[in-house]
Amino acid sequence: MKSLFSISSAVILFTAMISGSGCKKSNDRMAPAPSFQVSLKVDPNLGQYLVDKDGRTLYFFSNDPDGMNHCTGQCDLYWPVFNVTNLSASMLGPGLSFADFGSVTSPTGKPQLTYKGWPLYYFAPDGMNQEAPGKIQGDNVNNVWFVAKPDYSIMIVNAQLVGNDGLNYKSDYTSGNGTTTYFTDDRGRTLYTFSHDSANRNNFTVPDTATVNNYNRFWPIYETDKVVVPSALDKNQFAAITVFGHKQLTYKQWPMYFFYLDSTKGSNKGIAFPEPPAPPTTPCIWPVVTKNQAAAPHS
Repeated sequence: MKSLFSISSAVILFTAMISGSGCKKSNDRMAPAPSFQVSLKVDPNLGQYLVDKDGRTLYFFSNDPDGMNHCTGQCDLYWPVFNVTNLSASMLGPGLSFADFGSVTSPTGKPQLTYKGWPLYYFAPDGMNQEAPGKIQGDNVNNVWFVAKPDYSIMIVNAQLVGNDGLNYKSDYTSGNGTTTYFTDDRGRTLYTFSHDSANRNNFTVPDTATVNNYNRFWPIYETDKVVVPSALDKNQFAAITVFGHKQLTYKQWPMYFFYLDSTKGSNKGIAFPEPPAPPTTPCIWPVVTKNQAAAPHS
Protein backbone atom coordinates (compact mmCIF):
# COMPACT_ATOMS: atom_id res chain seq x y z
CA MET A 1 0.00 0.00 0.00
CA LYS A 2 1.38 3.37 -1.06
CA SER A 3 1.80 6.04 1.56
CA LEU A 4 -0.24 9.23 1.56
CA PHE A 5 3.03 11.11 1.11
CA SER A 6 3.81 9.23 -2.13
CA ILE A 7 0.34 9.88 -3.56
CA SER A 8 0.49 13.58 -2.68
CA SER A 9 3.94 13.91 -4.24
CA ALA A 10 2.71 12.35 -7.49
CA VAL A 11 -0.29 14.69 -7.64
CA ILE A 12 1.92 17.74 -7.07
CA LEU A 13 4.37 16.59 -9.74
CA PHE A 14 1.57 15.94 -12.27
CA THR A 15 0.00 19.31 -11.55
CA ALA A 16 3.33 21.05 -12.02
CA MET A 17 3.86 19.32 -15.36
CA ILE A 18 0.44 20.44 -16.61
CA SER A 19 0.97 23.96 -15.34
CA GLY A 20 4.40 24.18 -16.97
CA SER A 21 3.03 22.90 -20.25
CA GLY A 22 0.12 25.30 -20.11
CA CYS A 23 2.36 28.30 -19.45
CA LYS A 24 4.53 27.38 -22.39
CA LYS A 25 1.55 27.21 -24.75
CA SER A 26 0.22 30.46 -23.38
CA ASN A 27 3.58 32.16 -24.00
CA ASP A 28 3.57 30.83 -27.57
CA ARG A 29 0.15 32.31 -28.20
CA MET A 30 1.20 35.66 -26.81
CA ALA A 31 4.37 35.92 -28.91
CA PRO A 32 4.12 39.08 -31.06
CA ALA A 33 4.02 38.74 -34.85
CA PRO A 34 7.06 40.07 -36.72
CA SER A 35 6.79 43.78 -37.50
CA PHE A 36 7.87 44.56 -41.07
CA GLN A 37 8.52 48.03 -42.47
CA VAL A 38 7.25 46.91 -45.89
CA SER A 39 5.05 43.90 -46.57
CA LEU A 40 2.45 42.53 -48.96
CA LYS A 41 -1.32 42.55 -48.58
CA VAL A 42 -3.91 40.95 -50.85
CA ASP A 43 -7.00 42.65 -52.26
CA PRO A 44 -9.64 40.46 -53.97
CA ASN A 45 -9.66 42.74 -57.02
CA LEU A 46 -6.12 44.11 -57.18
CA GLY A 47 -4.19 41.11 -55.90
CA GLN A 48 -0.95 41.64 -53.99
CA TYR A 49 0.23 45.16 -53.19
CA LEU A 50 2.80 46.90 -50.96
CA VAL A 51 1.97 48.43 -47.58
CA ASP A 52 3.98 50.05 -44.78
CA LYS A 53 4.28 48.78 -41.21
CA ASP A 54 0.83 50.15 -40.34
CA GLY A 55 -0.89 48.66 -43.38
CA ARG A 56 -1.01 51.90 -45.37
CA THR A 57 -1.06 51.43 -49.14
CA LEU A 58 1.96 52.47 -51.24
CA TYR A 59 1.75 53.81 -54.79
CA PHE A 60 3.65 54.26 -58.08
CA PHE A 61 3.52 57.43 -60.22
CA SER A 62 3.38 57.02 -64.02
CA ASN A 63 5.50 60.14 -64.50
CA ASP A 64 8.50 58.41 -62.87
CA PRO A 65 9.62 55.96 -65.59
CA ASP A 66 13.23 57.13 -65.26
CA GLY A 67 13.29 56.17 -61.58
CA MET A 68 13.24 59.74 -60.25
CA ASN A 69 10.51 61.57 -58.32
CA HIS A 70 8.57 63.90 -60.66
CA CYS A 71 5.88 64.82 -58.14
CA THR A 72 6.54 68.57 -57.97
CA GLY A 73 4.75 71.67 -56.73
CA GLN A 74 1.62 70.95 -54.68
CA CYS A 75 1.79 67.30 -55.74
CA ASP A 76 3.79 66.24 -52.69
CA LEU A 77 1.00 67.44 -50.36
CA TYR A 78 -1.32 64.79 -51.78
CA TRP A 79 1.36 62.21 -52.48
CA PRO A 80 3.89 62.24 -49.60
CA VAL A 81 7.07 60.27 -50.11
CA PHE A 82 7.56 56.95 -48.37
CA ASN A 83 10.91 56.18 -46.78
CA VAL A 84 12.51 53.75 -44.35
CA THR A 85 15.85 54.73 -42.85
CA ASN A 86 18.56 52.07 -43.13
CA LEU A 87 16.28 49.50 -44.71
CA SER A 88 17.49 45.90 -44.32
CA ALA A 89 16.27 42.53 -45.54
CA SER A 90 14.92 41.70 -42.08
CA MET A 91 12.51 44.65 -42.36
CA LEU A 92 10.76 43.13 -45.40
CA GLY A 93 7.81 40.77 -45.28
CA PRO A 94 7.59 37.41 -47.11
CA GLY A 95 7.61 37.68 -50.89
CA LEU A 96 9.75 40.83 -51.03
CA SER A 97 13.42 40.89 -52.06
CA PHE A 98 15.86 43.41 -50.61
CA ALA A 99 17.56 43.64 -54.03
CA ASP A 100 14.41 45.27 -55.46
CA PHE A 101 14.65 48.29 -53.14
CA GLY A 102 16.68 51.46 -53.53
CA SER A 103 16.42 55.15 -52.75
CA VAL A 104 16.27 58.54 -54.44
CA THR A 105 15.95 62.13 -53.27
CA SER A 106 12.65 63.92 -53.87
CA PRO A 107 12.49 67.42 -55.42
CA THR A 108 12.08 68.80 -51.89
CA GLY A 109 15.22 67.04 -50.70
CA LYS A 110 13.54 64.20 -48.82
CA PRO A 111 14.92 60.65 -49.01
CA GLN A 112 12.49 58.27 -50.70
CA LEU A 113 12.41 54.50 -51.01
CA THR A 114 12.05 52.92 -54.46
CA TYR A 115 10.79 49.49 -55.48
CA LYS A 116 11.97 47.96 -58.77
CA GLY A 117 13.11 51.47 -59.68
CA TRP A 118 9.76 53.13 -58.93
CA PRO A 119 9.66 55.78 -56.17
CA LEU A 120 7.07 54.89 -53.51
CA TYR A 121 4.38 57.27 -52.24
CA TYR A 122 1.51 57.52 -49.78
CA PHE A 123 -1.84 59.10 -50.67
CA ALA A 124 -3.29 62.03 -48.70
CA PRO A 125 -6.78 62.68 -50.15
CA ASP A 126 -7.24 66.07 -48.46
CA GLY A 127 -3.65 67.21 -48.89
CA MET A 128 -2.99 66.85 -45.17
CA ASN A 129 -3.87 63.42 -43.80
CA GLN A 130 -2.69 60.13 -45.24
CA GLU A 131 -5.42 57.65 -46.08
CA ALA A 132 -6.21 55.17 -43.34
CA PRO A 133 -4.59 51.72 -43.19
CA GLY A 134 -6.37 49.24 -45.43
CA LYS A 135 -7.70 51.90 -47.82
CA ILE A 136 -6.77 51.97 -51.53
CA GLN A 137 -8.37 55.25 -52.58
CA GLY A 138 -5.35 56.43 -54.59
CA ASP A 139 -5.40 53.70 -57.22
CA ASN A 140 -6.01 55.02 -60.76
CA VAL A 141 -6.27 58.66 -59.63
CA ASN A 142 -6.02 60.80 -62.78
CA ASN A 143 -4.97 57.64 -64.64
CA VAL A 144 -1.40 58.15 -63.43
CA TRP A 145 -1.31 56.87 -59.85
CA PHE A 146 -1.42 53.12 -59.26
CA VAL A 147 -1.13 50.84 -56.28
CA ALA A 148 2.42 49.49 -55.96
CA LYS A 149 2.38 45.80 -56.86
CA PRO A 150 5.21 43.25 -56.85
CA ASP A 151 4.13 41.46 -60.01
CA TYR A 152 3.08 43.91 -62.72
CA SER A 153 3.84 42.67 -66.23
CA ILE A 154 2.76 46.04 -67.67
CA MET A 155 3.09 49.58 -66.35
CA ILE A 156 1.62 52.80 -67.75
CA VAL A 157 4.07 55.69 -68.08
CA ASN A 158 4.03 59.31 -69.25
CA ALA A 159 7.23 60.55 -70.80
CA GLN A 160 8.75 62.58 -73.59
CA LEU A 161 9.59 60.50 -76.65
CA VAL A 162 13.25 60.94 -77.56
CA GLY A 163 14.35 58.96 -80.59
CA ASN A 164 17.63 57.28 -81.33
CA ASP A 165 18.45 60.42 -83.32
CA GLY A 166 18.30 62.49 -80.13
CA LEU A 167 15.24 64.49 -81.27
CA ASN A 168 12.01 64.94 -79.33
CA TYR A 169 8.76 63.58 -80.73
CA LYS A 170 5.09 64.05 -79.90
CA SER A 171 2.48 61.29 -79.64
CA ASP A 172 1.77 61.49 -83.39
CA TYR A 173 5.51 61.02 -84.06
CA THR A 174 5.97 64.50 -85.45
CA SER A 175 8.86 66.52 -84.06
CA GLY A 176 8.14 68.45 -80.89
CA ASN A 177 7.76 68.42 -77.13
CA GLY A 178 5.00 66.75 -75.14
CA THR A 179 4.54 63.64 -73.04
CA THR A 180 3.14 60.41 -74.44
CA THR A 181 1.33 57.77 -72.39
CA TYR A 182 2.54 54.29 -73.26
CA PHE A 183 3.40 50.86 -71.82
CA THR A 184 6.57 49.51 -70.24
CA ASP A 185 7.40 46.37 -68.33
CA ASP A 186 7.49 46.36 -64.52
CA ARG A 187 10.90 48.07 -64.42
CA GLY A 188 10.10 50.85 -66.87
CA ARG A 189 11.56 49.30 -70.02
CA THR A 190 9.65 50.60 -73.06
CA LEU A 191 7.48 48.24 -75.13
CA TYR A 192 7.03 48.53 -78.91
CA THR A 193 5.02 47.00 -81.72
CA PHE A 194 6.30 46.27 -85.22
CA SER A 195 4.17 48.02 -87.86
CA HIS A 196 4.49 45.06 -90.26
CA ASP A 197 3.09 42.51 -87.81
CA SER A 198 -0.51 41.33 -88.03
CA ALA A 199 -3.01 39.96 -85.53
CA ASN A 200 -1.24 37.47 -83.25
CA ARG A 201 1.50 37.06 -85.82
CA ASN A 202 5.14 38.03 -85.30
CA ASN A 203 6.59 38.83 -88.73
CA PHE A 204 9.95 40.01 -87.46
CA THR A 205 11.61 37.43 -85.22
CA VAL A 206 13.65 34.69 -86.89
CA PRO A 207 14.35 31.24 -85.46
CA ASP A 208 18.13 31.59 -85.18
CA THR A 209 19.57 34.51 -83.18
CA ALA A 210 22.91 34.06 -84.95
CA THR A 211 21.51 35.05 -88.34
CA VAL A 212 22.75 38.00 -90.38
CA ASN A 213 22.43 41.32 -88.51
CA ASN A 214 21.23 39.56 -85.36
CA TYR A 215 17.69 40.87 -85.80
CA ASN A 216 16.46 39.22 -82.63
CA ARG A 217 19.13 40.94 -80.58
CA PHE A 218 18.03 44.38 -81.78
CA TRP A 219 14.36 43.77 -81.02
CA PRO A 220 13.97 40.99 -78.44
CA ILE A 221 10.43 39.84 -77.81
CA TYR A 222 8.72 40.58 -74.50
CA GLU A 223 8.92 37.01 -73.34
CA THR A 224 6.15 36.34 -70.82
CA ASP A 225 2.58 35.10 -70.68
CA LYS A 226 1.85 36.78 -67.33
CA VAL A 227 -0.93 39.39 -67.41
CA VAL A 228 -0.84 41.64 -64.33
CA VAL A 229 -1.75 45.18 -65.35
CA PRO A 230 -2.78 48.50 -63.76
CA SER A 231 -6.48 48.84 -63.01
CA ALA A 232 -6.87 51.40 -65.84
CA LEU A 233 -6.29 48.64 -68.39
CA ASP A 234 -8.49 45.77 -69.55
CA LYS A 235 -6.50 42.61 -68.93
CA ASN A 236 -8.64 40.78 -71.48
CA GLN A 237 -6.90 42.80 -74.21
CA PHE A 238 -3.66 40.99 -73.35
CA ALA A 239 -2.67 37.46 -74.35
CA ALA A 240 0.40 35.51 -75.44
CA ILE A 241 1.50 33.82 -78.64
CA THR A 242 4.21 31.22 -79.14
CA VAL A 243 7.21 32.34 -81.21
CA PHE A 244 9.74 29.58 -81.92
CA GLY A 245 9.05 27.97 -78.56
CA HIS A 246 8.89 31.23 -76.56
CA LYS A 247 5.85 33.03 -75.17
CA GLN A 248 5.45 36.61 -76.42
CA LEU A 249 2.99 38.97 -74.73
CA THR A 250 0.49 40.72 -77.00
CA TYR A 251 -1.84 43.71 -76.63
CA LYS A 252 -4.87 43.99 -78.89
CA GLN A 253 -3.22 41.12 -80.76
CA TRP A 254 -0.03 43.15 -81.39
CA PRO A 255 3.13 41.24 -80.37
CA MET A 256 5.32 43.37 -78.10
CA TYR A 257 9.08 43.93 -78.22
CA PHE A 258 11.95 45.68 -76.44
CA PHE A 259 14.68 47.76 -78.15
CA TYR A 260 18.28 46.88 -77.34
CA LEU A 261 19.50 50.51 -77.26
CA ASP A 262 17.08 51.43 -74.46
CA SER A 263 19.87 50.89 -71.97
CA THR A 264 18.53 53.29 -69.35
CA LYS A 265 15.23 53.15 -67.49
CA GLY A 266 12.60 55.22 -69.32
CA SER A 267 14.41 55.35 -72.69
CA ASN A 268 12.28 55.10 -75.85
CA LYS A 269 14.88 55.40 -78.61
CA GLY A 270 13.27 52.75 -80.80
CA ILE A 271 10.68 55.12 -82.28
CA ALA A 272 13.35 56.61 -84.56
CA PHE A 273 15.06 53.39 -85.60
CA PRO A 274 16.07 52.42 -88.23
CA GLU A 275 15.06 55.87 -89.48
CA PRO A 276 13.33 58.89 -87.95
CA PRO A 277 9.54 59.00 -88.46
CA ALA A 278 8.14 61.86 -90.54
CA PRO A 279 4.39 61.27 -90.82
CA PRO A 280 2.70 60.74 -93.14
CA THR A 281 5.49 60.09 -95.65
CA THR A 282 7.69 58.11 -93.25
CA PRO A 283 5.58 56.41 -90.59
CA CYS A 284 6.98 55.11 -87.32
CA ILE A 285 8.07 51.53 -87.92
CA TRP A 286 8.40 50.74 -84.22
CA PRO A 287 5.72 52.73 -82.32
CA VAL A 288 5.39 52.50 -78.55
CA VAL A 289 2.40 50.54 -77.22
CA THR A 290 -0.49 52.76 -76.15
CA LYS A 291 -3.83 52.04 -74.49
CA ASN A 292 -6.04 53.39 -77.27
CA GLN A 293 -4.17 52.12 -80.30
CA ALA A 294 -6.12 50.22 -82.93
CA ALA A 295 -6.16 46.44 -82.84
CA ALA A 296 -3.65 44.63 -85.04
CA PRO A 297 -4.91 43.98 -88.56
CA HIS A 298 -5.65 40.46 -89.76
CA SER A 299 -3.42 39.30 -92.57
